[in-house]
Amino acid sequence: MAEKRNIFLVGPMGAGKSTIGRHLAQSLHMDFYDSDTVIEERTGADIAWVFDVEGEEGFRVREEKVIDELTQMQGIVLATGGGSVKSKESRNRLSARGIVVYLETTIEKQLARTQRDKRRPLLQTDSPRDVLEDLAGKRNPLYEEVADYVVRTDDQSAKVVANQIIELIENH
Repeated sequence: MAEKRNIFLVGPMGAGKSTIGRHLAQSLHMDFYDSDTVIEERTGADIAWVFDVEGEEGFRVREEKVIDELTQMQGIVLATGGGSVKSKESRNRLSARGIVVYLETTIEKQLARTQRDKRRPLLQTDSPRDVLEDLAGKRNPLYEEVADYVVRTDDQSAKVVANQIIELIENH
């Protein structure tokens, strides 16, 4: 890829955005950012703490600001938080400022990949499956709306998915 276009990864928690994003950035010699990590670095606290103190609404305000800043950079790979697409402004910025890849996965894979992760505030509940199904119903149409490409991540390694994304972008 001669011209370094931004690549933005969207999708539900547990889709592999951060892991695939790191592989993608490494393969393309681009800088990698994870919006959740940037928020944690700036607040000096983890996402769960921000949710506890500021609620989801306070977190989303921070997330929207960070996504605005990061998407203005050039030649980056960005893994966004699963709920970042809830913001119309964030969806517009992602669409306008780079190539958006929706990493699609099943509820089963999400459960398997997130079951031991205590850093996901929305899943600290008795029924994570119900939460994931509810989120999928609300967010999957938004991921599809904003995506230039849709790639399934279920049964493939992060490296294989990263290579698929590179191929899609280079052949377009």
